[in-house]
Amino acid sequence: MLTILDYKIGNVRSVQKAVERAISNANSDQQVQLTADADQILAADGVILPGVGAFGACISNLTTAGLAPVVHEVVRAQIPLLGICVGMQMLFEGSEEMGNWQGLGLLPGTVRKFQPPLRVPQIGWNQLHQQRPDPLFAGIPDDAYAYFVHSYYCDPADPADVLTTTDYGIEYASTVHRHNIWGVQFHPEKSQMVGIRILQNFIDITQH
Repeated sequence: MLTILDYKIGNVRSVQKAVERAISNANSDQQVQLTADADQILAADGVILPGVGAFGACISNLTTAGLAPVVHEVVRAQIPLLGICVGMQMLFEGSEEMGNWQGLGLLPGTVRKFQPPLRVPQIGWNQLHQQRPDPLFAGIPDDAYAYFVHSYYCDPADPADVLTTTDYGIEYASTVHRHNIWGVQFHPEKSQMVGIRILQNFIDITQH
């Protein structure tokens, strides 16, 4: 069972539909559920932490729903975890968005705003420059395009956590991986076949 964390944000249904499509494409017997129940989350084969909008709103909702400590338990239990967009940003120690917000602290680093003259938000298709092989990118060519919508980017403290980079005036981390934690800044549910393949690969990761 794959679990998508339900903490009352906007894009969970589109993520769920994309995961269902990935399951179908993979001819997998895996299933997906949307839940805030801690027992169901901790019994999952893999967990997806989606996120859209402002960092502060997302981390506040996650905390109010009682799910912040559950995410930490997921990591301690070695359950594969995938953060999407603001879900990736929340994996880090904090964000500069609208003041200073504390993140989950699972990865060292800070979320920073794109500075002028760069236009924000970055909206549209951009490339993923793979820094090293990883099962999340199995079968995906280097420099493949994915769909982004964001004004803030992750600045990891440890370069070893960076899986792909993307150029938008600066080169920033667009995918990260440490142990059983993955994060993608782009939206796989909006990235057509590249995004679906990444979700298929995450499903494969959860079954090994």
